[in-house]
Amino acid sequence: MIYVGIDVHKKHCQSALMDESGKVLEQIPFRNTGDGLTYLIDRIKPYGEAKAVLESTGNFWLKSYEALEKADIRVSLSNPLKTRAIAQARIKTDKIDAKLLAHLLRANLVAESYVPDKETRAKRALLRHRSSLVKTRTELKNRIHNLPDKYDLQPEFTDLFGKQGMNWLKTLQLPSIEKTILNSNLKLLEALNDQIEKINLEIASNAVNKEDVKLLMTLPGIDYYAAMVIANEIGDVTRFSEANKLVSWTGLAPSTRQSGNRVKHGTITKQGNKTLRWILIQATHNACRNDERLRNFYQRIAGRRGGNKATVAVAREMLVIIYHMLTRKEPYRGVDQELYRSKLKRLERLGSNGL
Repeated sequence: MIYVGIDVHKKHCQSALMDESGKVLEQIPFRNTGDGLTYLIDRIKPYGEAKAVLESTGNFWLKSYEALEKADIRVSLSNPLKTRAIAQARIKTDKIDAKLLAHLLRANLVAESYVPDKETRAKRALLRHRSSLVKTRTELKNRIHNLPDKYDLQPEFTDLFGKQGMNWLKTLQLPSIEKTILNSNLKLLEALNDQIEKINLEIASNAVNKEDVKLLMTLPGIDYYAAMVIANEIGDVTRFSEANKLVSWTGLAPSTRQSGNRVKHGTITKQGNKTLRWILIQATHNACRNDERLRNFYQRIAGRRGGNKATVAVAREMLVIIYHMLTRKEPYRGVDQELYRSKLKRLERLGSNGL
């Protein structure tokens, strides 16, 4: 058995091959390309059985991970926040980082990050792309809003970006340059709307036969998109032995500092899955409107600690409920059957259009 530590960067990577006694056999630099990874794998194979570890660095690790996985080399992903031997090193080079990773792997001391299977990674990418497009659209709408406001032009209808609102925007009389900017932004908005709608249909077609997704939709505030995000970000829920571990992994657990007999709890750690944390925060608003239990829970905390902390508390409570729903395969006990049927009907309509 040999142990391979790989320090990953965008263009160039460094690897260290180590035997079971801790002796460095080779240190191999390679390019983070298909040819570079083939070169590394060809150098590893003659040694026989091998295990490799990469440090999670942006998305640069993914190409190497998939290449090693395809070559039947057992590979794991190191959590950089927990790999303190590297993070706190005073002398830090790529060769030293790769060697330290190999040592940690050999000693079974790697703090691993969860890596879902290839299908789940692909679905995650689509869901996160949709989120990115929606955020871009929101920024674009804010820029469009600024032009009518600048000239104190107010529409007679509430939805500026509905059919009537778009027609009104297109007929606005503005100075030449600002009219050009507005028309350009409106074309971009129409293109974004079209792309988001196409992606929505594809997501719905993937969700329509997923039992976990339909289960999650029984919880107020969770539609098919939010349910798909939650299901794919969590992955295999059984890897969490209890709900609090899922809460901590999501970054919704309060930070704790202890000195002697004094224990101080602060704001949430935010060290975790930010996509799952974001979708839960978004879901709290609808959840509180449609569920008496969660609404009372929000109001009780908001009265003492304010709205923002109450929103986070509701998101954390929803995640605990989600954990038990998924592990027990049970719907939400307070499900609104009429609202749930409406969600399912919309999902089935969109899903059939996306197939």
